[in-house]
Amino acid sequence: MGEPTTTRRDLIPALWSSATPQVLALAAYRFPHGDAMSNRLLQLARSATPPGGLTLVVNDWPDDGSRPPPAADLPPDVRLITLPRHPIGGGALGRWLLRYFRPIRVLAALRRAGVRPGGLAGVYLPLGLWTLTTWVVLRVAVRCPVTVDVLERHDRAQFPRGWLTPYFIRHRWASFLAGRLADQIIAISEVLERHFVSRRRPTLVVPPQVDCADYADPAPPSLDDGLRLLYAGTAGAKDQLAVVLEGIRLLPPEDRSRVHLVIAGISQEQAGSLSDLGEAGPADLDDQVSYLGRVPRDRVLAELRRAHFSVLVRPPVGYAQAGFPSKVPESLAAGCPVLLNHSSDLRRYIVDGREGIVLDGCGADDVRRGLERALRLDDAGWWTMSHAARERAYCFDYRGWRSAVSDFVTGAGRGPAGSSARPASSVAASRRSGG
Repeated sequence: MGEPTTTRRDLIPALWSSATPQVLALAAYRFPHGDAMSNRLLQLARSATPPGGLTLVVNDWPDDGSRPPPAADLPPDVRLITLPRHPIGGGALGRWLLRYFRPIRVLAALRRAGVRPGGLAGVYLPLGLWTLTTWVVLRVAVRCPVTVDVLERHDRAQFPRGWLTPYFIRHRWASFLAGRLADQIIAISEVLERHFVSRRRPTLVVPPQVDCADYADPAPPSLDDGLRLLYAGTAGAKDQLAVVLEGIRLLPPEDRSRVHLVIAGISQEQAGSLSDLGEAGPADLDDQVSYLGRVPRDRVLAELRRAHFSVLVRPPVGYAQAGFPSKVPESLAAGCPVLLNHSSDLRRYIVDGREGIVLDGCGADDVRRGLERALRLDDAGWWTMSHAARERAYCFDYRGWRSAVSDFVTGAGRGPAGSSARPASSVAASRRSGG
């Protein structure tokens, strides 16, 4: 199968010293900055690393033509092994076989790297990689807690074919297995926390994390020159971009001309398949909307610096309450206030008029009223909001979660079955927002 790709082969003897606490993370993404799941895994790896220890990420890199990053892109306490390409062919059967044999390939890669699975302090992996085979292999190979990171709970209404959608079936099956077989759960929201606590799984709520040091100071144009909005991501069936555009369309012409929305993550040609905008797109708003397509993370950060608000509208349904949009902490860390409606746990962190503008609901008229409020801001009022956003972002900085997450993943802070844990940063955020 060939040698796995590691960050520095000459560091392996020191790296895998038995005196070094080691945590294992499993992934199958463009790690560390290729997508939202990669960003989640990176910050979770940094907060899960025990004091004086290391986190090893074993990644089954997607077969999409992209390539793993150089070692310089990783923090010093995170090491990466990329699984070698496997000769199994493509197609549905090939993808199934790769998923089925992935845990065995992981153990083989660890053995070649000199890692003893029985000496690990903790193992964690995202729900999407949690299968019955994974549970059996890890249960046999490791003698430490196995933690599943759960980020969402899809509704069948999100998919045109409902229960006939293979992805949805796998998602619900993995959630079922996690609620009965995982040693413990990291949940991204309180809704998911309640779900797994009711199934007697020790559960820790960890919202999306950021590294506040990654974000430069905001530098938007003056509001006198117009209102600049940003949506970054792939809307899919989650985020209501069509409602945002309809809200812009409902503005009086003199106000509408002062609003510009930048959509980063999809092109105009992809809007019909990757969002709710439809194939035709907003032809009447060509002067108000720009599509950037898929762009690297550096470009997203640059767009956040130039935006006055990031926008996010989600309906009050199950998946929106169970998830937690990673766009929000990233926007706050960039000093870019958010224009959104409350879903999930957002009311714990976003106070109307302080870190952003909270919409009354998720309809086009709600968006229009929110935009009118934003258009009435002057530069001094916006900068006050921007400073509050950056201050709030420290509730999501991975440094504030290190003790709670590393103790939980390694079992040092594990409570009884059916218990939940709350880091001090989460409690403080709730108190500051009046929750």
